[in-house]
Amino acid sequence: MLAWQEKFPKKPIIMTEYGADTLPGLHSSWDIPYTEEFQSAFYEMSHRVFDSIPNLVGEQVWNFADFETNLMLLRVQGNHKGLFSRNRQPKQVVRDFKERWRAIPNYHYKKK
Repeated sequence: MLAWQEKFPKKPIIMTEYGADTLPGLHSSWDIPYTEEFQSAFYEMSHRVFDSIPNLVGEQVWNFADFETNLMLLRVQGNHKGLFSRNRQPKQVVRDFKERWRAIPNYHYKKK
């Protein structure tokens, strides 16, 4: 992203489709892959990087909720990169996103 910013200094950058597979309810004392702690750590690291890029003006997480996919060795029962489970239950990371989004200046601009 820094290379893009350097090459195109007046162009805005939008990051889309970033995330980490997380099995709902899987927890650990450490942020090992597929745990909700890992997902939170992944997004925290991603957001630190995004926030350090002046030209980055937007981000779109992948995905709102987990969904079914074809069976594969790398995916256990579908795609689990959602902020919510397939049953629309919030994962731990939802609190982090809520805090991040509420910190946006004029977040409540539509409420009058």
